[in-house]
Amino acid sequence: MEKEGVTDFTKILPSLLEKGIDNINLSMFDSETKTQLLNTLGDEYAKRGKLTEAVKAYILSGNKTKLVIIGRDYEQVGVFDKATDCFRLAADEKELLRIGNKCLEEGRLGEAIKAYKILKDAALLAKVGNECVRREKWDYAIEVFASINDNHKLSEIGDKALEARQIGYAAQAYELSGDKERLSKLGDICLRENLITTALKAYQLADNQMMIEFVKENFTR
Repeated sequence: MEKEGVTDFTKILPSLLEKGIDNINLSMFDSETKTQLLNTLGDEYAKRGKLTEAVKAYILSGNKTKLVIIGRDYEQVGVFDKATDCFRLAADEKELLRIGNKCLEEGRLGEAIKAYKILKDAALLAKVGNECVRREKWDYAIEVFASINDNHKLSEIGDKALEARQIGYAAQAYELSGDKERLSKLGDICLRENLITTALKAYQLADNQMMIEFVKENFTR
């Protein structure tokens, strides 16, 4: 038999929906009733296409099944970032792996990285990272290999970025890898090309005191 409190609630559902999930106080209800009310609100928001509000309601009710359903709804309309968030909130590793693999296959590298980072799967991150390198997506590649602390790969990315004349990314990769030798070499290259500010920064990151002093004495006065 339906609880009287829930019956009363259904009568004022429209006004509660309009008020918004963030502004509703349900503290007067017991845990079971509150959960049922939140799920009802979530269902109604979902029917009206207000998925953000539906997600909030399902988070509060702890309804992981409905969070997965909302995640799939986001996926169907191509909003993979929010879909991944829903699967994360539902703690559904199977769905996270599925959407990560789908995003990788479709070239949605940022979304694939997000899913794999939530899963903390170093092998999958390395896989997507290598694809980022192949496509010269230096920012994503650096993010991936920094997240799994692969300093050797970061140095390699720096080399490839430098070959592609992406000096900023090269410096970032070398800095994150802690490769002071490469940073000094980068400083030398920048100095030869009269990129004084960049050269000085590279030497500073490399802690190359001799070249820092040389640049300051000869090029910054």
